[in-house]
Amino acid sequence: QLQASGGGLVQAGDSLRLSCAASGRDFSRAAMGWFRQSPGKERESVAVINWSGILDYYSDSVKGRFTISRDRDKNTVDLQMNSLKPEDTAVYYCAADRDQFVKPDMFKADFWGQGTQVTVSS
Repeated sequence: QLQASGGGLVQAGDSLRLSCAASGRDFSRAAMGWFRQSPGKERESVAVINWSGILDYYSDSVKGRFTISRDRDKNTVDLQMNSLKPEDTAVYYCAADRDQFVKPDMFKADFWGQGTQVTVSS
């Protein structure tokens, strides 16, 4: 139901855009987000966007470098990643909340997509 794509191998300072396509369920009123997990670390929230696209949340580690956006007509959620650092290397997952009209700070990941690998070399 959530299909992530766009990962790859880039150099530090480069940009990458991830995309998550939602299908099989109406996610138009759901908050959606991006998480990441590095080897040996817990999965962490990176960015969340509310159903309308007006409200968002970013982790301190990516604030100012990453931008989350959504296209409700196309049922997609993107993550634009700029000024990438080696510490951004991780498997990135998109997720969606089961409930409607949830604000980013109340987001819970009920649905998960498969991960897409992002590797940033120094």
